Order: sequence, then structure tokens, then C-alpha cells
Amino acid sequence: MTRLEPARMAQRLAQDIPDGAYVNLGIGMPTLVSNYVSDDRQVIYHSENGILGVGPAPAPGQENTDLINASKQFVTLLPGGCYFDNAESFAMMRGGHLDLAVLGAFQVAANGDLANWATDNDTFPPAVGGAMDLAVGARKLFVIMRHTTKDGAPKLLDQCTYPLTGAGVVKRIYTDLAVLDVTDQGLQVRELHGDNTFDQVQALTGTRLLPARA
Repeated sequence: MTRLEPARMAQRLAQDIPDGAYVNLGIGMPTLVSNYVSDDRQVIYHSENGILGVGPAPAPGQENTDLINASKQFVTLLPGGCYFDNAESFAMMRGGHLDLAVLGAFQVAANGDLANWATDNDTFPPAVGGAMDLAVGARKLFVIMRHTTKDGAPKLLDQCTYPLTGAGVVKRIYTDLAVLDVTDQGLQVRELHGDNTFDQVQALTGTRLLPARA
């Protein structure tokens, strides 16, 4: 099967971000999305620690030690970008000022429920961060995640078994196997990566998938 690397998953997601959008990038894999902006559009990336205008990762040796994102990674600032305090950043997140949020997930349910802050593994302490604020504050929510756990267990399910971050908030899911839309009827395949077949992806999914529209 074809499994995309995180960078290619981020690149694929970036293709669907509309021109002029204000987009929050969550911690982890979502931060890779800022490395990919089409030349024919302008996207303003937001980091919850207080940055608008996040640019691609700096080249080795060009890091600014005062400029990091919410994942504590070095970033660049695009022309016109700005910094502000945490309170103002969360006001943006909660106030409906972001067109899109991109978050990672431990689980996503068929109805768009999101679980991304706690698991049953005590070695990884729960960490809410700003995910709940983004889940309800952003106008649209995309998830980028691996389709299964490292052990091969499905992460797309009929119902989440982990504590929810938000109920019915996810609109589209980008995994290493496919792109899927959340619909009223369940998860619908939008695109299969490489030579993956519908049946192969269904076998690794914990809920019934709908085939792509003709």
C-alpha cells in the first residue's frame, strides 16, 4: 500500500486551503503545512502562541531563537507578519476570526467527533492546549493524522473511545492512505493515495466508508 510521509500529507492538505484564508496550525504534524503555499494564493498562518504570518521552517543555521511556534519549533515570519500576546491570540481563536484550523488527532468518529488531547496511556499525560478553543472557534476544521496506530489499530471509528475535544467538528481528514470528507451519511472517500484501493483502506478503518463520488 501507499502511505504518504508527513511532509507529503501536509503538502496535499495545503492544496485545499483557499486564497486569503487565515489558518491556525496545531501542534505536531500540522506545523508542516506552513512549508507549502501555492504561488498563486496568499495564506496567513496563525500560531496560538501569538504569531500571524508564519512562514516556512528556516534553513539550517538561519534560525531566529526568538521566533518559535506553539510546538517550540523555529519558524520564519512572512512580510507583514506580526506578534502579539497569548490573550489576543486566544481571542482570535475563540472569536470566529480563523477560517480554518488544522489539528492532529488520536481518533475521529464517523460523525466528525474529534479526540486529540488524552489517551488511555498514562505515559503520555493529557494535554488540552488550545485544541478545544480551535475546535469550536474556527469556521472549519481539517485533521491531518495517520490512518492507524503504530500497532495497526484503526483511528477512524464509529465512535471515539477517548475523551472528546469537540463533537461533530471535523469536516475533512487527511491521512497517509486517503483524503476523506465527513458527511451526514458517514466518512466519504475523496481521494485514495497512490495505488491504494477502496477495499484496502476500508479494511484499516473502524467505520464504514462511502466510496468517492463518480
